[in-house]
Amino acid sequence: MIQGGLFDGSDPETIELPQAQLTLWRQFLEATQTGSLFDALERELAWEQSIIQVYGRPVSIPRLNAWYADSGRDYAYSGTRLPRHDWHPLLAELKQKIEALTGVRFNSVLANLYRDGDDSVGWHSDDEPELGRNPNIASLSLGVSRRFLLKRRKPPHLQHELNLNDGSLLLMAGETQHFWYHAVPKQRRIRDARINLTFRYIRD
Repeated sequence: MIQGGLFDGSDPETIELPQAQLTLWRQFLEATQTGSLFDALERELAWEQSIIQVYGRPVSIPRLNAWYADSGRDYAYSGTRLPRHDWHPLLAELKQKIEALTGVRFNSVLANLYRDGDDSVGWHSDDEPELGRNPNIASLSLGVSRRFLLKRRKPPHLQHELNLNDGSLLLMAGETQHFWYHAVPKQRRIRDARINLTFRYIRD
């Protein structure tokens, strides 16, 4: 169980970008509870380093990940299907609290562990068919602050940057995944870890 209270999310920030729907709660979780939560998730989740296909050849992703979801809710990206795990109690509790705040239902979460600033994720959109046409993606950050970049598909020169801090929650909704890419770039001077949890709804 997560100890301590949650901020009630009464002061969300709307990120104004064309054809995007982005809402940020900078302190969804209290600072007093994020450290123990991070330690538990780092220790207890079924982390693995997935192999994806890049231009037809296998490549190890520069981070660790793990997939937790309801029964039958499978997920694949870049030619790799992630093994599904039953809900960890802490992830299930976080899901319920995020659903209560946002009014959005989720049935799965992709956990990513960025071990240090050498770990990253390149430009992509969460637009896999099983997510549906206008998916809601709730992204919870724990640990060290990392840069989060957004880039418009057309015109590509339109970009935006956020710093996603410990305990922050970003909800990407509406047409965001149709018109925008996002990325977490390398920051080689960072030596601490970050866990990112992206809650999703996988359709039949």
